[in-house]
Amino acid sequence: MNESEPLRRPGFFSKLRSGLSRSASALADNLSGLFIKKRLDADTVSQLAEALVRADVGSIRASNIAAFIAKGRYDTEISEAELKSILAAQIASILKPVEQPFVIDTAHKPFVILVVGVNGTGKTTTIGKLAQKYSREGSRVMLAAGDTFRAAAVDQLQLWGVRTGTEVFARRSGADAAGLAYDAFAKARADGSDVLLIDTTGRLQNETDLMAELTKIVRVLKKLDADAPHAVLLVLDATVGQNAISQLETFKAAVPVTGLVMTKLDGTAKGGILIALADRFELPIAYVGVGEGPEDLEPFSARAFAEALTGAA
Repeated sequence: MNESEPLRRPGFFSKLRSGLSRSASALADNLSGLFIKKRLDADTVSQLAEALVRADVGSIRASNIAAFIAKGRYDTEISEAELKSILAAQIASILKPVEQPFVIDTAHKPFVILVVGVNGTGKTTTIGKLAQKYSREGSRVMLAAGDTFRAAAVDQLQLWGVRTGTEVFARRSGADAAGLAYDAFAKARADGSDVLLIDTTGRLQNETDLMAELTKIVRVLKKLDADAPHAVLLVLDATVGQNAISQLETFKAAVPVTGLVMTKLDGTAKGGILIALADRFELPIAYVGVGEGPEDLEPFSARAFAEALTGAA
């Protein structure tokens, strides 16, 4: 391990590898013809590119990766293990620029994190996990239940508040989300909180309404601090594959997304979508999730992800 790379729990690596086993298995199945031939000719290079496309890597990047692997090895024999190792190294190099640790800037007190994403991505659960993580690191955390359209989301956040020992700022169902965010920010500042995590709704009557609400939240937060929100994390569900691209485009048009959280990597065959997202948007991948437990959210590691995706040793 590189000395500059943060230490991560071995258990999480196991879960990541296990979770991405469907992606790795699908990739291996799609490359079965190549493994039988064991020779990198035009046909096998084409198969490699097709297999990567099926893993949701994206057609242009898939072709580029296949071409890179073939370069200098064309018409030579290659073992399955060697191919996986080379493929993992190439994918890791592509993802390395978006492996940027998410840092709480203590110059801002509280550091305001707006968490956005469509319903069903695991947004509220992610907020709870982050609350536990930051609390354990010694920060005083407040949660704001900004998804005022779903009573279940407020209840879920309050449960996380109890579990993590953090205060939850909430109002009645249907309350104005922007007003709630403003008041939560003011209270967190008055109380001396270090971090304020703001939940948001993921679905209103239509997409235009949703984006208008998010834009309004950002606008009112800036009335208290011109730099707020200090981070905007978009939570994406890995199982939706290419749909994640359109979601990111839509949210980026409404709010200043600063980083991504990719959830539900456990059990998806579409893990390659992270490569497509990194290619297209170059946004930092702050965290990845491989389960429901508080410990199943960890900082993104390009190398660990690439090895798990390809099934490399």
